[in-house]
Amino acid sequence: MSNLLDHPAPIRPGEELNLVKLEPYLRRQFPGEAGELVIRQFPSGHSNLTYSLSLGAKELVLRRPPFGSKVKSAHDMSREFRVLSKLHSVYPPAPEVLLYCEDEAVIGVPFYVMKPIHGFILRKRVPPGLDFPEEKVRQLSESFVDNLIRLHHVDYAAAGLSDLGKPEGYLERQVRGWTERYHGSKTHDYLEVEKIVAWTQEHMPSTRGASLIHNDYKYDNVVLDSNDITAIVGVLDWEMCTIGDPLTDLGTTLAYWVDATDPEELQTNRWGPTNVPGSFTRAEVVHRYAQKTGSDPSQIAFYLAFARFKLAVIVQQIYYRYHQGLTKDERFASMPDIVQMLLRASLDTAQTGQI
Repeated sequence: MSNLLDHPAPIRPGEELNLVKLEPYLRRQFPGEAGELVIRQFPSGHSNLTYSLSLGAKELVLRRPPFGSKVKSAHDMSREFRVLSKLHSVYPPAPEVLLYCEDEAVIGVPFYVMKPIHGFILRKRVPPGLDFPEEKVRQLSESFVDNLIRLHHVDYAAAGLSDLGKPEGYLERQVRGWTERYHGSKTHDYLEVEKIVAWTQEHMPSTRGASLIHNDYKYDNVVLDSNDITAIVGVLDWEMCTIGDPLTDLGTTLAYWVDATDPEELQTNRWGPTNVPGSFTRAEVVHRYAQKTGSDPSQIAFYLAFARFKLAVIVQQIYYRYHQGLTKDERFASMPDIVQMLLRASLDTAQTGQI
């Protein structure tokens, strides 16, 4: 089953690290480790970059901002490191961080290093050879929702993370901020944007609670136990973690969750195998979350519509780097089609109220 584990690959051209500076820095931090430094890259992900490091027998993972990004607030390594340094002890699926380097003389940007989390990561399709019957699929759906609830129940004040965000006015700031980010990275005219923004402003719910939220919770950001595919042992990519309305976190998860009955354009752009037999539907995800938390799901259509708009803006920001020649990653070339698809889905949810 080792062939199903998440393996690093050769580094993409243009995303190499400065070994002349990095290697001596690491050897100073881990003086007891002899042996060759070997660096590879985890190929998935579109924002912060993640590298696998072997320093002799020691395994490490390095996270750094993407090349060419000008949105510093979205790639704040010190903030991400601080969150994880306090979160791991109260929420063990969060990675355990080891060090933070703010000296840009090392690799040109701040970065941090953490311990690896070994296991399976489900991508768009179920990999060949994985035993994934309907019963296990459903158990994983349950575990996936329950693990999000577990995060939302973390006492962020006791963990020392109260200053991570401001719950008051959270939704208003989110709608305003993501609208501004869209216009700051605009390359195409999408007619849906003006309608979506107007609708979200008109139908914005009152925030009824606040919790620690991940903001990018989906299948390919969770690590599954290699001995039990239904058990979650890790949650990755904490760059957007904050304090806010927990239903926005649920909305983001729903935006990634594609049902088996969804139209083809959504099926083509899945972020995980959420359409396989046995999997929850979006409605079942909402029902389990509401049942276990006591949340009122009556306005969940707002959270899904806004989450799809937010994802469209994130994809647009990534494409903008490619459009400006700041990255040569050819995965980004077709992203305008994904932006268009997400905006259509967002507007459809807004207009129909259906999730």
